Amino acid sequence: MKLTNEQAQEIKDQQSQEYKTKRVTAPELEKILYEALPILDHGFIRVVDYMGDDTSIVQSARVSYGKGTKKVSTDEGLIKYLMRHWHSTPFEMCEIKYHVKLPIFIARQWIRHRTANVNEYSARYSILDKEFYLPAPEHLAAQSQSNRQGRGDVLEGEKAKQVLDLLKGDAEQTYNNYEMMLNERYDGTVIDENAVGLARELARMNLTLNTYTQWYWKTDLLNLMNFLRLRADHHAQYEIRAYADAMLDTVKKWVPITYEAFMDYRVGGTEVSAKGKEVLKKLIKGDNIDMDQSGLSKREWNELMEAFDLKDKLI
Repeated sequence: MKLTNEQAQEIKDQQSQEYKTKRVTAPELEKILYEALPILDHGFIRVVDYMGDDTSIVQSARVSYGKGTKKVSTDEGLIKYLMRHWHSTPFEMCEIKYHVKLPIFIARQWIRHRTANVNEYSARYSILDKEFYLPAPEHLAAQSQSNRQGRGDVLEGEKAKQVLDLLKGDAEQTYNNYEMMLNERYDGTVIDENAVGLARELARMNLTLNTYTQWYWKTDLLNLMNFLRLRADHHAQYEIRAYADAMLDTVKKWVPITYEAFMDYRVGGTEVSAKGKEVLKKLIKGDNIDMDQSGLSKREWNELMEAFDLKDKLI
């Protein structure tokens, strides 16, 4: 990731500002506020604003549940209780805003999470930067033979080179055509003083999906955790997972107690169906039970066995 001199100066100016406030702040998050954290080859995330911290969640919960929370003496215990019992509303009291630079095809995955306020860079108004995502060799993989939306073995040798050349060549060619249609270079210079360029809102349709876009994305902590539970999972596509992993680290700096509870109960925990629960009860008792007796499908059975490291019972 390379920032322009103008972008670097803007971040420096933002970080040099200091204000007195009576609001709660998160000291560790303050240290990286406005900083561009590199993702992929040209992308980044920046935390540009936030509201609340772990104490905000606790205060909200104690208002909601009153005397019932007196049984939980510590903030950590209360947050764990809320997470464990899916009492989600108090987590909505914290909000965070990110500035994200990402490839268009990842933005289209991301926007499926319809629980945030989004303001994207306008390609009707401005010219998109001449930057494209090209996978690193270790992430250039064939289609999985067992998963329609997964990756298989990493491509090697001449095949890998051919694919990278195609991705780079197509992106550069379509961007060159984009500039020709606009009659304007990405740096603002006019190509032909005597020609009229195509409208930006039309010229953009020719660009490849690995072109980078940017947006501001604001959400509350509850919906952020729902996003991260899916997109930081090992089943998620690598490219969006790279962003989710970096965002997880910002959550750790922002609300460390909530982060630990989230990692324990959501990321590291396992949901079990009623039938799955009965299977586990019998296995704990030492009873023999197989898939046919369980009422579970083959996929459900194998997922349950894998979750509890019972690999000898996989089918």
